[in-house]
Parts: sequence; C-alpha cells; structure tokens
Amino acid sequence: MLQLAPYAVTEGNSRGRIHDEPAPVARGNFQRDRDRIVHSTAFRRLEYKTQVFVNHEGDLFRTRLTHSIEVAQITRGIARQLGLNEDLAESIALAHDLGHTPFGHAGQDALNACMKEHGGFEHNLQSLRTVDRLEDRYAGFDGLNLMFETREGILKHCSHANAERLGDVGQRFLDGTQPSLEAQLANLADEIAYNNHDVDDGLRSGLITLEQLDEVPLFAAQRREAEARWPGLAGRRLINETVRRMIHLMVIDLLEQARANIAAAGVASLDEVRAAPRLVAYSDALQPRLRELKLFLREQLYRHYQVLRMTNKARRIVGELFAAFMEDPHILPPQYQAMAREDKARAIADYIAGMTDRYAMKEHRRLFAVGEIY
Repeated sequence: MLQLAPYAVTEGNSRGRIHDEPAPVARGNFQRDRDRIVHSTAFRRLEYKTQVFVNHEGDLFRTRLTHSIEVAQITRGIARQLGLNEDLAESIALAHDLGHTPFGHAGQDALNACMKEHGGFEHNLQSLRTVDRLEDRYAGFDGLNLMFETREGILKHCSHANAERLGDVGQRFLDGTQPSLEAQLANLADEIAYNNHDVDDGLRSGLITLEQLDEVPLFAAQRREAEARWPGLAGRRLINETVRRMIHLMVIDLLEQARANIAAAGVASLDEVRAAPRLVAYSDALQPRLRELKLFLREQLYRHYQVLRMTNKARRIVGELFAAFMEDPHILPPQYQAMAREDKARAIADYIAGMTDRYAMKEHRRLFAVGEIY
C-alpha cells in the first residue's frame, strides 16, 4: 500500500458514517464506499443519461456513466501522485453525477424551474440525496450510508439556505472552509474530462470541425505537436492524439500547481487543508487558455442549433411530466405515491431525476401520446 501524505483523508481522521456498521472485511471503508456506489441503481442508470448528446443519437458518444468512469481514472491517477486517498477520490468521482436528471443540463434547468416554488432542484444536492436516502439496498438504513468525506465531496456547490438544512456535511459552506484535497481534486478532474471529451464528441458528431478548433490556442498547439510527431496524421488518429495531449497538459499543470500550493501553504494535516485556501488549482498561465476553450464549446457546441433542438424537447418533456404528476400524483408509481404524501413536489422531482433519457421519453409517450395505453 502506498504511503499517504499527512494531509490525506484516512480512516483514522475520517468523521465516519451516519449509521455505525461493523468494519468491512478484506477492504477499507472507502473501498466499501466505492463498491456501494458501483453497485447502486443510480450508477447503472448513468449508462442511459445524456452527457451532451441524447443516448439514442449514437453509440459512441459519452454518457454520464462513461464520463464518470473517465473522471474517476483522472482523479485516481493524480491522487496517487499527490499521496492522497485514492479510494476516496475515486468514490467521489464515481458518485458526482448520480443525481443528474435525464437530458443533461437542459433537464436540470427544466426541473429546477418546475421546483422553483418548492425549494428548487440542483443535481449536486440530488446526488447527495440519492446516496443518503433514495437508494434502498440495505435493511438497516436508507441510502448507502457512505463515509462523511465521500458525501462531502459529492456536494460541490450548495446555497446558504440548503447548507443550513444539511447539518455537518453542509457546514463548510457556512464557515468558509474547504473540503478535503480528494474532493477538490475530483471537482477539477470532472472539468478536465468534460472539456476534452466534449471536444471529442463534438468532432465525432460533425457539429464542430478541426478548422473551427484551430481558432482555440490550447487545441491548436496540441494539434501542431501531434502533427510534428506524426507527419501526415489525419482523421480520428489526429483527433485522438490531440485530445490526449490536451488531457495530459491539464493533468500535469494541475498536479504541479497543486504540489506548489500545498508546499506554499505548509499544510501538514487534514484540518490545515480545511482551513487553507483552495489548494488544488490550475496555474495562472493555463486558466485563460481553459476559459477560451470553454467559451468555444459554449458558443459552438452547446448552443449549436441541433443541440438546442434536442434540449428544447428535453425541457418540454420534463416540464410536462412534472405538471401531469403534480395534477394527479396517483399516476406515479406506488413507491413515489407514498413519498408524495409527505412532499408531493419533491417526490416527483426524485422520480423524474432518476429517469434515464429513454425512460423519460417513454413515460412521456405513455401519458400524452394517443394509442399508448400503459
């Protein structure tokens, strides 16, 4: 076993689980968290949830599942180099999208609008709600009963009002402290993964071109490196060589900057990490280049008319499902009917958020299409 840095999370400095359990056999507690996440229903559903492209649009585009696996790979690799708890870092990465709606951010925006008068909807909070309450695999407790640091890492963003309701896991948003380095790392590994893989999927779809991307300095520089190393390279091999160089550049920049920040801060314990400024970050030199890439993706891919057509459909599907269930909660499945008696709007949000893209479309047809009778 690799020696952990003094500022890493360990079982000894962890705040543990909400519900006490016997120690696991032949694995650690954070390995248990990872395994519970992988075996959860919500994790399996990620296979059919959108990253950018709706699942039925092509077999090779990223889904929330493949994205989460890619985030976990990046996170674990950097965690090892920094002497952090790899199992915790991987668990956070695998769980970070468990609460995401069908249809990606369009689905989240639509559900948040529906829930405006009922406390709103945010997928990070829903991911935490999923692992804390909605998963029903175990006899002794609701949810997965994950370690505090895993739950804390899942919750990347949180309003003051929501933090007050969440107790200890929301406290850092009230007192201005930081999460573990493992959580900080998983957050930025998510960004590395989706920036690069959205480039890859955008090129694969034909919605963006290599010529357009040559206007993005970060991409153009890595493409030139690939072409210099492999003269005459073209097609998918050129794209793959360029994208992997971009991932490598971002990973190394993050790793070196994190090391420099940790050394400068002089942290020697988990408590000192929490009290310090955020330590896992990109260099000042790379950040503006990343902003250029994000701006390009927003304008040229996420706002492409073909993507917007699908996202508009997604908003309508989510909005109409929510309205139908609010009007008559008796058409919900039985387990959600029971939850609706306690909080109708939140039960409906739980049901819709748990849907895959294709299940949401099928449920919409069942409720609204002529000829669908079940």
